[in-house]
Amino acid sequence: MDDDRTEKIRQRAFEIFQREGGILGNHERHWQQAEMEIDREAALPLTAGDALPETREIDSADVLTVEALAMRTGISGDEAQELLDRLGNDRAAIEEAARSLEAKRRS
Repeated sequence: MDDDRTEKIRQRAFEIFQREGGILGNHERHWQQAEMEIDREAALPLTAGDALPETREIDSADVLTVEALAMRTGISGDEAQELLDRLGNDRAAIEEAARSLEAKRRS
């Protein structure tokens, strides 16, 4: 396994662990989910959308963006699409709102 890929998976698995409240005992599932996410991201074709992190803007119609937001934050795809539609294309506001939604759900 490529060292860079392994490190990305390790970091993502830890992010998933933290996002789910840091509860021990799900490390295999976290690792498998992280592998799936990293591999899916690596398989995406390079497009003009790759410049989005620099502009901090996203296209709400992008299904992969909706899916990635849902996976990353633990909200449903419908909730992710609703946030993208409501908040426009500001990545920071969307991420914050998604994390807030998930945190409220856990409380």
